[in-house]
Amino acid sequence: MKVAVLDFGKTNSKLFVFGQDGRIVDERRTKPDWIRKGGLSVLDEAALHDWALHAVDEAADAHGIEGLMVSGHGCTFALVDDTALTHPILDYEQEPPADIAARIDRRIPDFAETFSPRLPLGFNYGRHMLWLKEVEPGAFSAAKAILGYPQYWSWRFGGRAVSEVSYLGCHSHLWAPRKRDFSSLVDAEGWRGQMPAFARAGAVTGERRFGRAGKPVAIHNGVHDSNAALHAYRRQDLGPVTVVSTGTWVIVLNPDCPLEALDRERDMLVNVDVDGGPVPTIRFMGGREFAVISGDWQGVIAPASIQRAIVAGTMALPSFAPGGPLSGRTGEIVGPVSDAEERAAVALLYVALMIDLSLDLIRSSNTVIVDGGLNTGGLLAALLAALRPGQPFMQGATLEGSATGAAALAFESVGREFAAETPEPVRAADFKGLDRYRDDWRGLIAGRQIAGAAEGAAQ
Repeated sequence: MKVAVLDFGKTNSKLFVFGQDGRIVDERRTKPDWIRKGGLSVLDEAALHDWALHAVDEAADAHGIEGLMVSGHGCTFALVDDTALTHPILDYEQEPPADIAARIDRRIPDFAETFSPRLPLGFNYGRHMLWLKEVEPGAFSAAKAILGYPQYWSWRFGGRAVSEVSYLGCHSHLWAPRKRDFSSLVDAEGWRGQMPAFARAGAVTGERRFGRAGKPVAIHNGVHDSNAALHAYRRQDLGPVTVVSTGTWVIVLNPDCPLEALDRERDMLVNVDVDGGPVPTIRFMGGREFAVISGDWQGVIAPASIQRAIVAGTMALPSFAPGGPLSGRTGEIVGPVSDAEERAAVALLYVALMIDLSLDLIRSSNTVIVDGGLNTGGLLAALLAALRPGQPFMQGATLEGSATGAAALAFESVGREFAAETPEPVRAADFKGLDRYRDDWRGLIAGRQIAGAAEGAAQ
C-alpha cells in the first residue's frame, strides 16, 4: 500500500508518496501564492488546488496510491457551504485595523482557559475569525462549516466536513485543553453549530477517483503539521521526548513540561495532540528569521564558517519576525560579517541559540529530536548537542517528520503497518568558544531587555 501526503506549509507546499516501509518514493514541491483581494491578503486557492490535483493524479498513475492524507500549517481556517468557500482563505500574516483589533481583542478568552497567548496578526486564527466576522458577516452566515486548514483540503478533495482536535487546539483561542471542549469564544460567537463532528486525524472521511484510470483513493482527515511530527516519534516508543520541528516556524513540543510553567509573554502555549492531550509548546519563526538574517541563503554552511563567526563574536540579536520568546525588539546583527556564507552561519547560530533558550524555558531535560528543513546536513542538531552536552539528541532520519507522521496516521487508520525509520543519534559539534558565545549572546539580550524596560518606564 502507498499513501500520498499533501503537506501544506506557509512557505512551501509538497506532495510525498510513502510506502509502508516509511520511505518516500516520490515527491513534488511548489510555493503557495498569496494575492490581494478585497483589500486583504488571501490564498490563491485555485492555483494551489490545481497543482495539488495534478500531483495527486500523477501519484495515482505512477504509484497506485490507495490513500490521500493532508498535513497543514497552523493559524488558518476556511468557511465553506455545501460546495465552496464562502470567503477566500486569509493570510495569517496581516494585522486587523487598529479600531477593529481593539474591539475584537476584548472578546478573546483568558490564557487560563485556552492556553493560547494573545499573539499579533492571525497567529491565533480565532482572532482572524473575529476580524472577518466584523468586515464580512455574510461569509459566516453563508457558511455551513468552519474548517481547519488541513480539514479544508481533505474536504476539498472529497472527504466529508469534519473537525479535528490537534488543529482546533493549535493556539486558536477556540479550544479549552483542560475541558477538552470548545472555548467560551465559540459559544459567545454562536459558532458551535458550524463546527462539524469530530474525526481523528487520519480517519477515512471519503473517497475519490484520481488519475487516468480513475483509481479510487481513500481521503483521510488531515492533521496539524507539528503535531504530526510529534506523533511520528511518539509512536516509536522512544521514551519521553522533546520534538523540535523546524520550518517557517520552529516549534518545540515537550509533553513533560508542567502547564504551570508556561509564560504567555514568551509565546508559550498548549498544543493538543491527535488524541486530545495537552502538549506544552514554545515557538518562534525560526525559518523566517533564518531567511531574513542570511539573505535567503540556500547553500551548504561549512563548519569553518560557523567557527569564524564564533571567533569574530558576530551574532544576531532578536528578533527578526513577530512572536517568539524574545519579541518586542528589532533584530540586529552585531560584529563583522566577511561574506554571505558567514552571514548564513550567524543565522544558523541564532536559530540554535533561540532553540537552546526555548528548551530551557520549556523545561526540557529528556531526549530531544530535531526534525525538519533547518536541520539539513545535521549541523543544527550538532550545534544544539554541543550547547547542551548533558542532554541526549537525535535527528530525524528524514527531514520530513510532519509528512511522515501524517502518513503514519493514515496507515494506522486502516490497520496497515508503517515502519518509519528510527531517528539517529547526534554527535555534538566541536566549536571552540561556543559556550562563551552563548553566554555573551544571552548577556546582550538581557541588556537589551533592561534597556527596553527602562525606555518603557520613561515613556
